[in-house]
Amino acid sequence: MPAQQRCWRNDTRARRDGWGDYAGGAAPGLSFTTAGWLHDTEIASIATDTWGFEVRPNEFDDAFQPLHQVAIPHIGLFIGEMWDLDALAADCAGDGVHECWLTAAPLPVTGAVGSPVNPLAVK
Repeated sequence: MPAQQRCWRNDTRARRDGWGDYAGGAAPGLSFTTAGWLHDTEIASIATDTWGFEVRPNEFDDAFQPLHQVAIPHIGLFIGEMWDLDALAADCAGDGVHECWLTAAPLPVTGAVGSPVNPLAVK
């Protein structure tokens, strides 16, 4: 499957077929073993079109979303999930430019650990 199609496949499936057990069920994502790489490469943020950025089912029976538990408080990783990437993927495929400036400021909620964003990609 071409990279442009992989970029939007999961979001399109949920829109077409409904959420069903998609939110909370098995999903593609990053392995816990990527935590070291995320830290070493100083990745600032990750945006996915899946409901969680790490692989489900989780890799450990005794921890729910273990990569979240490490990446958010210890790496400071900004995690964006369930992003609608269809329009951006189509635009990238149309002009062959796959780089952009992205801003996605969270709402300033004191004490919060998550917030909705209104992301904007500028090419």
